[in-house]
Amino acid sequence: MLSPGPPQGAVPKLERPGPLRDRVYEALLELITTRALQPGRHLVESELASHLGVSRQPVREALQRLNTEGWVDLRPAQGAFVHEPTAEEADQLLAVRTLLETEAARLAAVHADESGIAALNEILAQSVPAVTENDVNAENDVNALNARFHAKIMELAGNAVLAGLAAQVDRRVRWYCPPIARQRGHRSWIEHRDLIAAIADRDEQRAARLMREHTENTRRSTWAAVTLRGQRICR
Repeated sequence: MLSPGPPQGAVPKLERPGPLRDRVYEALLELITTRALQPGRHLVESELASHLGVSRQPVREALQRLNTEGWVDLRPAQGAFVHEPTAEEADQLLAVRTLLETEAARLAAVHADESGIAALNEILAQSVPAVTENDVNAENDVNALNARFHAKIMELAGNAVLAGLAAQVDRRVRWYCPPIARQRGHRSWIEHRDLIAAIADRDEQRAARLMREHTENTRRSTWAAVTLRGQRICR
């Protein structure tokens, strides 16, 4: 059962603009991806409607859409449940992310200008003290800087379609398992430094190879962390 509902303050406020079904969909997706609604949670239409202050119809439509996209499982005679991701699904997503980010690095080597390279170096410089600290805030900083670094490369690639696909994959990857940039430590940022050098040199093939190796290293580390928890991950 959903009651007593998501944690206090977790339910997003529905903004007025836009179709109601879309706003309900976005609100439920936010609750799922932030794990306010945990994997395996039974989603009761009437209770969700009450929490969001809407009728059951847009909730039903949103759940059907979320089911189509793999965020929710609709089970006959049982109802809707938040999907429970598996290690295999996470590994497949990480493989797709490798392909997307490899191409982004290659394109960045073609299109990046001096200000773009400077932005990457600035993120790299900020990462050094964060990696050496040993507290929760530093871990959050490292993960945020890592996300900024990869987002910047995607931006420098200059391909909106590629960026859109990468954003979709990354959102699901982050839901499946928390970032592991902290665990990889200095090694990850050495790889980032080498990537910047390849992009600055406009060496497309080297940039693509280094990004492929970098994301594969992350994939292997994530897989190792995931399989230690069993097939149901990040619970």
